[in-house]
Amino acid sequence: MTALNEIFDQGRLSSDDPTPLYLRLQAMIQDAVTGGALKPRQALPAEREIATALGVSRVTVRKAISGLVDDGILTQRRGSGTFVSKPPHHVEQRLSRLTSFSEDMAARGLTPGFVWLERSQGHPSTEEAMVFGLSTGEKVTRLHRLRLADGVPMAIELAVVPARYLPDPASVDQSLYKVLDASGLRPTRALQRFSAVNLEAVDADRLSVETGTAALRTERISYLADGSVVEFTRSFYRSDAYDFVAELAMTAGGEP
Repeated sequence: MTALNEIFDQGRLSSDDPTPLYLRLQAMIQDAVTGGALKPRQALPAEREIATALGVSRVTVRKAISGLVDDGILTQRRGSGTFVSKPPHHVEQRLSRLTSFSEDMAARGLTPGFVWLERSQGHPSTEEAMVFGLSTGEKVTRLHRLRLADGVPMAIELAVVPARYLPDPASVDQSLYKVLDASGLRPTRALQRFSAVNLEAVDADRLSVETGTAALRTERISYLADGSVVEFTRSFYRSDAYDFVAELAMTAGGEP
C-alpha cells in the first residue's frame, strides 16, 4: 500500500485556505489518483488511519471520500474498503451490424469476460411467451451475466432463447452467437429498442457505479432467416462506457 506521506500533504490542511477541510482532503486524494500515487484498483488506507495521520475527524475523511465515490473516482466495496476506480474503456458500437458483445470487445483489442448471474432453463414469462410465440409447455433458456472488458464491468445482459434452439444452458461458455452459429441458428437481423434509465441498487453495484446512475437500457429481438424469433435480450449499459452510433442516409429526392 502506498505510504500516507506520498498521498497527503498535511500542509494543505493546516493552511489559512478558507476552503472547507473535506474539500481540500478530497482534492488531495484526487491529485494522488491523477498523479499516479494511487493506482487503479488500489486500496485507500482505512478512514481511521487517514484521520489519525492528518489530525482530522473521521467525519471529514468520510465526507471527502463520499464525494469522490459519487464522482466515480473511488469505489467502495462492502466489507472490503475503498478502492481507486478503474475507468472503463469507452466503446462506440455501430448499429449497422449484428454482433455479439464478445465479438465487439475482441475487435477493439479488449479481452471480453463475464460473471454468471444465472444460467438456467424454465417456463417463459408472459412477455417471453408472446415474443417467441411459444406453445403451452415449451421452455426457454436464460443466460444472465455481467459483461466485462479487460476486467471492467460494462453491461448487464439477460439473453433468452427458446429451449428448442438451446437445450443446454451450459453449452454457452463465452459467446451465445458462436454457439447458435455452430447449430446453424445465428440471427440474420434484429430489432433493437433503446431507453434511458436510472440504475437500481443491485444493478448499480454490479456495474460499480452509484445507485441512480444513468444507464442505457436496450431490448433486442433477433430473427432467423425464416422469420422465427431466436433471441430476446435485455441489457443495461454503463452510460460512461458506451455510445451507440447509427449512420443515416438521405433517401432519393429527400429534402436537404
